[in-house]
Amino acid sequence: PVQILTYLDGVVKVEETELKPRVGFLYPVLSHNISVFINATRERDSGQYMCTVNVVDDATSTGKNIGVINLTVLVPPAAPACQLHGNPAVGANVTLSCASEKGKPSPAYQWQRTAPTLQVFFPPAQGKV
Repeated sequence: PVQILTYLDGVVKVEETELKPRVGFLYPVLSHNISVFINATRERDSGQYMCTVNVVDDATSTGKNIGVINLTVLVPPAAPACQLHGNPAVGANVTLSCASEKGKPSPAYQWQRTAPTLQVFFPPAQGKV
């Protein structure tokens, strides 16, 4: 694990990670609520975070006082890019493609057909106005 934040002997130390300018304790540590905040979350902030609480000289508690939280930063899907491939003529085959570059967790895709629009065609007037 990569150390990101430490409180020892009255001193808060933020380690040199990409989280440094965005992380800290939410409350004064002496309040015994050692919640941390992460501002401006990014997708790469996702992962497992571990909180360890020990008395400095107590070797018997090492590895026992651990809390673990999994953080999954959700990423909205990007607007899909859709295309028509093939010749849309009677009897021909076409492919409708659609792709979205982002999304976490992986987005669900669904195709729907809307009601067709009415198209009125008039036969060409042959010399009549």
